[in-house]
Amino acid sequence: MTNHPLAGKRVVITRPPHQAAPFAERLRALGAEPVIVPLVMIRPPADPVPLEAALCDLERFDWVIFTSANAVEAVCDRLDELSQRGVVPRWPQIAVIGPATGKALQQYGLSPVLMPATHVAEALFEALRQHTALVGARVFLPQADRARPVLADLLRAAGAEVCAVVAYETVSAQSGALLWPDSVDAVTFTSASAVQSFVALFDDPAQTLGQAMVACIGPVTAQAARALGLPVHAVAQSHTIDGLIAALTALFDGESAS
Repeated sequence: MTNHPLAGKRVVITRPPHQAAPFAERLRALGAEPVIVPLVMIRPPADPVPLEAALCDLERFDWVIFTSANAVEAVCDRLDELSQRGVVPRWPQIAVIGPATGKALQQYGLSPVLMPATHVAEALFEALRQHTALVGARVFLPQADRARPVLADLLRAAGAEVCAVVAYETVSAQSGALLWPDSVDAVTFTSASAVQSFVALFDDPAQTLGQAMVACIGPVTAQAARALGLPVHAVAQSHTIDGLIAALTALFDGESAS
């Protein structure tokens, strides 16, 4: 893989460690040097009661919508705990925002019936609107504490009854425990919360980035980066790790040929 555009490039991964590992393996296979710097960590909600109440009454919903793999893991892990108390509900129809979320769901033996072609909340709403009648539909939306309200707002405006609860919390890294590497070629952001954490952690984020290229997994993350004054050199066309690797490859392709 020495001829690959990413060969020899130091690429910062800002995902939580358990999610960074597969990304890092892919980069190593291409000859790159991944550097894992987790800017956010995932933890259970401070108040688990709303989530547990919704899960105990899961059968009343027409749809469960997952907008991240973290939400899938949080819900399924909590259901596993509740099953020990005799709670084994029937799943309603499931919609997911993209393939990574769908893959996480399949690891628990579940399959989505709906996934939009474009992996953003607005596209997921449009896919649902075209697939089913939303007036009176009961929708369970487990999400992060920092999740954008757009999907819930769109669903409610369309007449759906939405139960949006915090399934997990994203916590910014602590500056004292964070070591930013020197001489990196690229920095990847896979969530707006990671961008926000990066900007909050460093007095001069632009100087911290230096000459590194910034690649974002999708338009929402890219918009957050630009709004906070960061340059964005590439946005993945497919909002997945494969898409992000393709965007990085395109960034460095001309350099490798020169």
